[in-house]
Amino acid sequence: MKSGAIRRLAVGLAVTVAAGVLGVAVPGQAQAAASSCEGRKVRTFPFETGTVEVYRRGGYVCAVTLPKRPGVRQYMRVSLRAYALQPVEDAGRYKYRAGPVTVHAGQRKLWIKGAVGRGTFDTEGWIRL
Repeated sequence: MKSGAIRRLAVGLAVTVAAGVLGVAVPGQAQAAASSCEGRKVRTFPFETGTVEVYRRGGYVCAVTLPKRPGVRQYMRVSLRAYALQPVEDAGRYKYRAGPVTVHAGQRKLWIKGAVGRGTFDTEGWIRL
């Protein structure tokens, strides 16, 4: 074999391997992005344009807002407030999620809010998880 043929073969093999690695890595990254909170999912609050997911690990509570139509840049918000503490919020124009936001709640009640576009969610008061 000539050196040009070997070089083309090596480049072709490298491209094939890289494509295979990317094909395997992307789905795993997408799953990690959706469940970016640590702990056990304790509640899911669906609303017309999205979902607020709430996780608990020890005394910590974490929340994310996920849109029904991911991949479209739109306004999203997630807010998590433990009783007697200041709220922790993430808001902006995102494609895949707002958050995660985490508070140390202990056994405190929580007030949770979320929004995607014009759709909103609000516990409308203090709740226990």
